[in-house]
Amino acid sequence: MFLKILDRLEEIIISGLIGGATLLIFVAVLHRYGSTVPFLFPYLHDIDMTWAQELCIYMFVWMAKFGAAYGVRQGVHVGVDVLVNRLGINHRYKVILFGLLAGALFTGTIAVLGASFVWDLSDTDSRSNDLEAPKWIVYLAIPLGSGLMCFRFLQVAWVFARTGEVPHNTHSVGGIETEDLNLHPHGAESQGMKA
Repeated sequence: MFLKILDRLEEIIISGLIGGATLLIFVAVLHRYGSTVPFLFPYLHDIDMTWAQELCIYMFVWMAKFGAAYGVRQGVHVGVDVLVNRLGINHRYKVILFGLLAGALFTGTIAVLGASFVWDLSDTDSRSNDLEAPKWIVYLAIPLGSGLMCFRFLQVAWVFARTGEVPHNTHSVGGIETEDLNLHPHGAESQGMKA
């Protein structure tokens, strides 16, 4: 139940941020070019949209941090697995598990260091330039996004340790499904563990 709520919340945050940023950019561009039209100038001149660019940047940063965690959960991160796929099943299992745990360690370290940075920043009066928002709120994306990504790495590692499967999407290259390509030296025997 908790995981379903977290999955849905993650998707809502990502889609809300990307949708909101896109709409905000659209409105800011209309405002900028609408202000040059003589009959619209009196109406648009007094509206201040200088903060829109800064807010969009922050929205995209937050979206990217949560989107990276979503990518781990869905198995859509770019990876070069040619060498891993050439290993035997036992060695491949160990290398993949090591990679997942190394990803968890790295993102967990970033989350802890980011939390320490945000904690120290919260004691200051540092504010963003245009929005004048407290900087600690802006930088909160680092510990939250990295912490969620660490959790997703651990979640994928747990499932992989139990089932031998990692999340993956099929993509086609030149009209050929990538799963149809036999890059494994042992053919069908290596298809039992997808990486």
